[in-house]
Amino acid sequence: MAGRKGSGVLELAVLGLLHEAPMHGYELRKRLNTLLGMFRAFSYGSLYPCLKQLLAQGLLVEDRPEGPDVALTLQSRRSKIVYKLTAEGKERLQQLLTEAGPAAWEDEGFGVRFAFFRHTDADVRLRILEGRRSRLEERLESVRAALARTRERVDSYTLELHSHGLESVEREVRWLNELIGRERAEQESRRAAREKSSGKSADNTTDGDR
Repeated sequence: MAGRKGSGVLELAVLGLLHEAPMHGYELRKRLNTLLGMFRAFSYGSLYPCLKQLLAQGLLVEDRPEGPDVALTLQSRRSKIVYKLTAEGKERLQQLLTEAGPAAWEDEGFGVRFAFFRHTDADVRLRILEGRRSRLEERLESVRAALARTRERVDSYTLELHSHGLESVEREVRWLNELIGRERAEQESRRAAREKSSGKSADNTTDGDR
């Protein structure tokens, strides 16, 4: 189960990065390390099996080196291959970006989904942010209950560690509250602009009828 979740996160990251620009394997590795390294342990050994699977599914194509360099080692050939998204790959990416269920707000997937929020519809962004906040609020209740039960039985260092974890979750909840507030305000602003534009159009039509 955990493996499938991890491969799903990597698939989204690869498709999302290649949507921005075709890349050599080496450049893709660097970008993935920057993107995924902040949120989870990224194994370089998992990248090429993922690329192979995406190629087999027709989601990617590759430009291979030709001519006198064909006798290069496997690693050298890989570094010269450019990976590009196909039309099917773009469709798959859009499908992944519309998913807003638990996998999108768990620790494993939230950071990567957030990294591609600029490509995500506003309603989906809001559902993911609210889902993440709800999950963290559940975690806060659990941690606070555990602290209340064990406060008298643990040493000061363990208590400090638990308190640090609690503060980290509280900080993320505050951050999410700010993001959710901005998302809702922007949606309301866009809705008001559409209604105003629609009202003007109706007024113009009425004036024309007169």
